[in-house]
Amino acid sequence: MTGVYIFTGHFGSGKTETAVNFALKLKNSEHGAHKKIALIDMDIVNPFFRSCDSKDFLEKEGIRVEVPLYANSNVDVPALTPVMSALIEDESYDVIIDVGGDDIGAKAVGRYSDIIKLRNYKQFFVVNVRRPFTVNLEAATKIFDEIEYTSKIKATAIINSANMMEETTVEDCLAGYSLACQLSELKKIPIEYHAVTDAVADALIKKHGDIFTEDNVIRINRMVKRLF
Repeated sequence: MTGVYIFTGHFGSGKTETAVNFALKLKNSEHGAHKKIALIDMDIVNPFFRSCDSKDFLEKEGIRVEVPLYANSNVDVPALTPVMSALIEDESYDVIIDVGGDDIGAKAVGRYSDIIKLRNYKQFFVVNVRRPFTVNLEAATKIFDEIEYTSKIKATAIINSANMMEETTVEDCLAGYSLACQLSELKKIPIEYHAVTDAVADALIKKHGDIFTEDNVIRINRMVKRLF
């Protein structure tokens, strides 16, 4: 069965890198070669971390990418397109949606909430303990509630992303897991994935295989350009 996978979170949480690498994980799964997969870049808020940066690479891998109109141009506010809603409705596709940061970005996915709810869907909340606005349970809960309210879709799972790219350590990921556990218990939803770099993923699976497995780790390889 196909589905819609929505990635939400605070600005800088790593959700765009997570969404892009999740698309690759799905494509490289046992039945991925036969799947029709589309990644929708619905981040019309922040031009500095965009999944459309990896459009050419993903399409070479057989993943369709839809980006906002005027993305990567000098237009201040890129626009969502009718093709996006058509893809969300198309049950032949697994659709991955990269949502803009915080409740401001979640307004975009809120526009499609009615058609998303007609499909099998998951809305992930990507939480990064190494970001100042989600450094503890109180702060993370505030962002979580704002996004859930504005997106008009209930979050179904948590992704632990203590991702600091090349600077990420095993300790970062374990700290992130601790926060994700607290949020999971409070919101009564599971921790579904851990988004970590390749090197750290190998160490975590080796040392803490009871928590981190190849199935629940999204290996992060930098796919999104930074302009600063």
